[in-house]
Amino acid sequence: MNKNQPDTLAIDRPVLIPPGGHKKVLLHSCCAPCSGEVMEAMLASGIDYTIYFYNPNIHPHKEYMLRKEENMRFAEQFGIPFIDKDDDYENDRKEWFEKAKGMEFEPERGIRCTMCFDMRFEKAAQYAHEHGFPVFTSSLGISRWKDMKQINGCGHRAAEPYDDVVYWDFNWRKGGGSARMIEISKRENFYQQEYCGCAYSLRDTNAHRKSQGRIPIKLGRLYYGDESTVYEPQPIKIDK
Repeated sequence: MNKNQPDTLAIDRPVLIPPGGHKKVLLHSCCAPCSGEVMEAMLASGIDYTIYFYNPNIHPHKEYMLRKEENMRFAEQFGIPFIDKDDDYENDRKEWFEKAKGMEFEPERGIRCTMCFDMRFEKAAQYAHEHGFPVFTSSLGISRWKDMKQINGCGHRAAEPYDDVVYWDFNWRKGGGSARMIEISKRENFYQQEYCGCAYSLRDTNAHRKSQGRIPIKLGRLYYGDESTVYEPQPIKIDK
């Protein structure tokens, strides 16, 4: 083990067994905070996995790069392969916005989110099929802000066209997974994201903050476990 690599075996976790007993898994990752516990849990179980990063929903580009680069750095600590499929970010983003037309004002966990999960998982399932991964899963479901049933439905639907690929709908929150997600984020000083990721989530979150007299989100400002980066949400003047 690299001296800079966290000791994942120091935590008492159950041994994870992917569907079919397979040991090769493609992990769709949305960011370092959500994938940290998933990554360490699979490592502790001896699962051979590769990270697949495809998230053209993340907006703006500054936020996108913060999330991706942090995820890449954490993967490097463990020597985990990292597949960056947003190599054509601008066109991928245009495609995402095209798919979101007519859903701009849908609520979180609504049909726009279903579209977003479908788009990302379909790419992941296709990559798994084309590159010999019998199982794919995602870190998205570990967040308590997400609808687990919605995410798993999208995952299973994405895998359906392929006889050689299954979606692993493991509940990463259970057994203390959600708590360890936060612990790992603090240990690693991960960037603390303040909205889901898309332009509409950013818009709606800032609108909610304004209604409460709070300042807008500051991109790249907050980090888990680092009190020096915390800013107080000072009241703002609301136009009457």
